[in-house]
Amino acid sequence: MFDTIDLIVILLAILGLLGVVLEEVIHVNKAQSVLFFGATSWVLLFLSSMDSDMGHAAVITGLEENIGEIASLWLFLISAMTFVVYLNQKGLIETLIYKVLPSRVSERTLLIMTGTFAFLFSSIVDNITATLICVALVLSLNLDRRKTLRFAAVVIFGVNSGGVAMITGDVTTLMIFLEGKVTITELILLSLPAFGAVMVLAVLLARPLNEVAVIQKKSHPLAKVDYVIAIIFALTILSTITGNVMFDIPPVLTFLTGLSIMFLVARAFGQDTEDDPIMNYIRRIEFDTLMFFLGILLLVGALKEIHALDTFVKLYDVLPPWAANYLMGLLSALIDNVPLTAALLKADIHMDLEGWLSLTYAVGVGGSLLVIGSAAGIVAMSKLEDLTFGSYLKYTAPLLIAYSSGFVASLMLARILA
Repeated sequence: MFDTIDLIVILLAILGLLGVVLEEVIHVNKAQSVLFFGATSWVLLFLSSMDSDMGHAAVITGLEENIGEIASLWLFLISAMTFVVYLNQKGLIETLIYKVLPSRVSERTLLIMTGTFAFLFSSIVDNITATLICVALVLSLNLDRRKTLRFAAVVIFGVNSGGVAMITGDVTTLMIFLEGKVTITELILLSLPAFGAVMVLAVLLARPLNEVAVIQKKSHPLAKVDYVIAIIFALTILSTITGNVMFDIPPVLTFLTGLSIMFLVARAFGQDTEDDPIMNYIRRIEFDTLMFFLGILLLVGALKEIHALDTFVKLYDVLPPWAANYLMGLLSALIDNVPLTAALLKADIHMDLEGWLSLTYAVGVGGSLLVIGSAAGIVAMSKLEDLTFGSYLKYTAPLLIAYSSGFVASLMLARILA
C-alpha cells in the first residue's frame, strides 16, 4: 500500500502529465510545469524521510542516481544537438537531402521514403539525432499543416521502430540483451516486423495524399570545414556504436570527445572567429526540450523511488505474458520505458523467447502512441509548432493499428525461431 507522501507524489506526476496535455489551455510551457512538479516531488521525499536515517540515505542515493542519469542524457543531447545545429545552420543536411530526393515524386511515395529513412537512420544513431535529421527533412518540404503532421507521425513511429532491433538504437533493447534474454541475431530479425509496422502506418496515412510534390533543388555554399565536421559527426556515430559494443564505452563520452574534436577542427580551419564563435552553436540548441526532459525524468525518478512502477509487474500474475507485454507497450506511452523495463527485469519474470521479443518490441515502439511517450515525439514537438498533444491524438487509430500489427508479427517471428 502507498502511504500519504507516496500518494502525493503520484498526484504530482498526474498533474505534471495534465500540464503537458493542457498546455494550450492553461498557457503554461510544458517544460515549466513538469520541472516544477518533478523538483517538488523530490523535495517532499526529502522532507518526509527526515524521521528515518535509513530512509533519508535511500532518498539521497535515489536522487544522486536520478541526477546522474539526467546529466548523462543532457550531455549526450547537447553534444549530438550541437552537431546537428551546426550542420543545419550551414545547410549541409538540407543540401544532402535534396541530392537524394528525386525532382518529382508523389506525396505517397515521399511519405514511405521518409518512414524508411527514419527507420534506417535510427537503427544506426540514437533516436534524438535521427529525429532531428528527419524533422529537418520534413520542414524542408514546406508542406501544409495537415500533411506535415502526417509526416511527423510517420517519423516518430519510424524512429522508435528503427531503434528497437539494435542494442545501440534503444536503451531498453540493450538492457534486455545484457540480461541474456535475447541474442543479437534474434534482435536483427526483429527489425523485420518493426519495419513492416512502419510501412503499415505509412500506407494508412498516405491514403489522402495524391498530389505530385515538385522538389525544388536547393544548395548552399559550403566550406571545406563543413564537410570535415560532417565526417567527424559520422565517425563519432560509428565510434559510439563500436566503442559501446566492444569496450563498453558510454555513448556520452564518445560524443563529448567528438564534440571537442569539432571545436578544435573549427579553430584549426579559422572558423572560430569573434563574429561566429564555434561555441555559440551550443547556445542555439532547443533548451526547452532539455528542460522538459529534466522535469519528466525527475518525475519518473520520484515514482521509481516510491516503487510505484513495481505495481505494473503484477499484470503478469493475472494475464498471459503476451497480453501483459502488449499492455506494457501501451503504458510506455505514459511512463518512461527505461524504468518500466528495469522494473520488469528486476522482478525476474520468467518468459520464453516469444515473451521477451514481444516485450522488446512493445516497450520500444509503444511510446509512439502518444507524442509525449518517447524522446522522438518530444523532440519533434519542440521543432514543429503545429505538432501538439491534441493534434497528434488524431492519428491514434492508425498508430495503434501499426503498433498492433508489429506486435503480432513479433510473436509470429518468435514462434518461427523457437
